Amino acid sequence: QVQLVESGGGSVQAGGSLKLSCEGSGYHYSRYCLGWFRQVPGKKEEGIAAIGTDGRTDYADSVKGRFTISQENAQKTVYLQMDSLKPEDSGMYYCAARSGGYCYHDILWSFRGQGTQVTVSS
Repeated sequence: QVQLVESGGGSVQAGGSLKLSCEGSGYHYSRYCLGWFRQVPGKKEEGIAAIGTDGRTDYADSVKGRFTISQENAQKTVYLQMDSLKPEDSGMYYCAARSGGYCYHDILWSFRGQGTQVTVSS
């Protein structure tokens, strides 16, 4: 059973940085791509980043150039480095997984973690 556990959320001033981590288990690293999406109350879920088994990445335009997704430990740990944060980046951030070698940032994910809150103040 795929399990994903996020950490690293918190509060930061606009322009600051945060790094989210996600520890995964229950899947084979060569068969799953990983990613992040976020949820703001009253808005649709927004897929923001994905990384494939070969390391290829894909980002939403809203975060491109500011956020970086990476992975290590045979793809069991995925990170989201968030720089130049804006108040509109505030929300609940979820780690996600889906079988497949490559995933787009806005794909429908099969598995998700419990989420970690990010708050950016102006």
